[in-house]
Amino acid sequence: MQKNTTPCYYGDYLQLDKILTAQAPESAKYAAEAHDETLFIIVHQVYELWFKQILHELKAVMAVFAADEVKDEQLTGIVHKLKRVISIQQLLNQQIAIIETMTPQDFMAFRDYLVPASGFQSIQFKMLEIGLGLKSDFRIDFDKNSFYSRLNETDRLFLQGLEHQPSLFERIEKWLERMPFLEQENFSFWQMYQDATQAMLANDKATVESIVQIAEHERQLQLAEIGRTAEKFAALLDKDKYQQLQQNGVFRLSQRAMLSALFISLYQEEPVFNLPFQLLTCLTEIDEQLTIWRYKHAMMVQRMLGSKIGTGGSSGHDYLKRTTEKNRIFTDLFNMATFLLPKSDLPVLPPAVKKRLGFYFAGEL
Repeated sequence: MQKNTTPCYYGDYLQLDKILTAQAPESAKYAAEAHDETLFIIVHQVYELWFKQILHELKAVMAVFAADEVKDEQLTGIVHKLKRVISIQQLLNQQIAIIETMTPQDFMAFRDYLVPASGFQSIQFKMLEIGLGLKSDFRIDFDKNSFYSRLNETDRLFLQGLEHQPSLFERIEKWLERMPFLEQENFSFWQMYQDATQAMLANDKATVESIVQIAEHERQLQLAEIGRTAEKFAALLDKDKYQQLQQNGVFRLSQRAMLSALFISLYQEEPVFNLPFQLLTCLTEIDEQLTIWRYKHAMMVQRMLGSKIGTGGSSGHDYLKRTTEKNRIFTDLFNMATFLLPKSDLPVLPPAVKKRLGFYFAGEL
């Protein structure tokens, strides 16, 4: 049923007079307009519109995790919003194929008119990175030195202010640290887990040592890898060892948060953990889609520019390739597979713990 008192007109509602007249090719100011510059502008404008929607979704997610308590029913909406972000990211990754319909020479027809404009100056993309948890301390060295250098003072001060606000990574870390199932009366899951992992690694070692059809140097490599994995398992449950690895950049999540995330992943089929596991999966997927975007962007830039420097002064493709490898956020969730056990080897939870992880009706039906 109609609720508005003033008629709503399509073009006015979408402000199409502003949107469709917002393409002003720079090349037309100096010479004949380069045909493909309009495509270049529209693609980047669409990126910025989708960045705005992603930030809108993440703002709502952050508001929930800013509270001292996150209710189970709130996680349904959180997962829904994060899945929407992932769908938008997938669309953005596909959009690179549109700009790749432009040849390198088509790009050269207007590129030199854009200096020193650069994707470095996308404030919304920087807001997205900072908001997710990619703050200055976790960037590659070139980024640490240049992240703010190409911005005007207003934008620089705004983004520097965001650096001091909690990111989604930090909010999620605090939420995981509050998980109540790690310690229970007369129950030490992590002792059971340690026994199970030691048995698994001992079995792996025995298997490698018993294989006849393998070169000795290959056997030693595999045994060394099992040894390194055993050290990571041991550090996972040792506060001092974990902190040392954390300082060395092996882990970013706190030990308690990491153990909570691992517990959720190991027992993901328990009813209470269903939505938390979906949440962790979404965060992994968002990081993966962001990495895919960086990779596709790097390949596109190499295709368009070869080894030329970017308009913003970076080393072009080489810089983008390094950010693809290093500028990650939720790598702990990716690396968690290291610590997972086959379902058949999982320690059986005591009935009291099992009951707390399930859903039960109070009273009679």
